Amino acid sequence: MNLRRPAPIPPGPGQESVWDYPRPPRLEKVALRLRVVFDGVEIADTVRGWRVLETSHPPSYYLPPEDIRPGCLVAAGTGSVCEWKGRASYFDVVGPRHRAARAAWTYPSPTDAFAGLADHVAFYAAAMEACYVGEERASPQPGGFYGGWVTAGVVGPFKGEPGTQGW
Repeated sequence: MNLRRPAPIPPGPGQESVWDYPRPPRLEKVALRLRVVFDGVEIADTVRGWRVLETSHPPSYYLPPEDIRPGCLVAAGTGSVCEWKGRASYFDVVGPRHRAARAAWTYPSPTDAFAGLADHVAFYAAAMEACYVGEERASPQPGGFYGGWVTAGVVGPFKGEPGTQGW
């Protein structure tokens, strides 16, 4: 297995390289509109989101609970721990006909550095019908484990692609 990562892709005008993002990660407000569509329904729409920027990862976006459609999130009864953000809780996302297991997560009591994320919800783009940053439809971060949203504004290579486990 090749554990060496390829050289970062140079960012073009208006782009960011995920290799310029910090470790530990940084939390910042998002001025762009964020939307999530699941099972034919727009379940979230906000201009009050946050993004987490971490070396080698496309941004993960967090939306305030008040801007998420009531009833579409059901506690999944499972959790995980992030060394930077704290203990996460997961949700199933429920639409009129379909349910996506563990397709969203939150940090109810994040660490001090990520206090702005308290109760905000992030969605796995791969499990949703569509996720938007501004008017651009985002793609899921490769690999299925991480929850970043890939847009034309970020370049990699991204953690999660085949062969990246050792990075």
